[in-house]
Amino acid sequence: MSGTNRRTITNPGFFGRAKQPTSRVKLVPAVRGEIKKKNSASESPVPAFLRQGGFTYLGVLVIVALMGFGLAAFGELYSHAAQREKERELLFIGNQFRDAIASYYNKSPGAKVYPKKLEDLLEDTRFPMPQHHLRRVYRDPMTGTPEWALVDAPGGGFMGVHSLSEETPIKSADFSAKDATLADAENYTKWMFTYSPTGLGNSIVPQPKR
Repeated sequence: MSGTNRRTITNPGFFGRAKQPTSRVKLVPAVRGEIKKKNSASESPVPAFLRQGGFTYLGVLVIVALMGFGLAAFGELYSHAAQREKERELLFIGNQFRDAIASYYNKSPGAKVYPKKLEDLLEDTRFPMPQHHLRRVYRDPMTGTPEWALVDAPGGGFMGVHSLSEETPIKSADFSAKDATLADAENYTKWMFTYSPTGLGNSIVPQPKR
């Protein structure tokens, strides 16, 4: 083999151009919108599902508050309705006592006198056949007890009754003629149901219960 041939063989170009190693890493340009979205999501300290749960919790609190206001308003309306019903019952019972006292007084044999105690209205023993001016001693709807304060009558006995409740009435006007003196009463102790043929009526000062 000649020297020329040896140079050709030993020349790397004889076997062609050497191949450069190819990189297996492929660079893909990022889309700006995706980068911004990922960055904003990663910067938020609260996960998305927790943020959504927070809004739900706030909504529940608002609903609970509204329900509370509604229940309070309903409770107040119910309380007023119940008190008005008790007032109507007190007016009825008070007039039952007034009529019974009037019956006892006007049916007196001889001189007109008032009853000494509530039991006299249940059984009037001044007659051979006992008279019953009142069916029973009613319970006071305002206190729930059968205890009443008695209004003393001139000359002895009592001429009326009134409640022991210190509660302020709701009804303050539009009473019947016989209950006209009950208007603008400060409390139920001023709702006095009295009978007086002389017109003394509710000018009598209420007395303690007995």
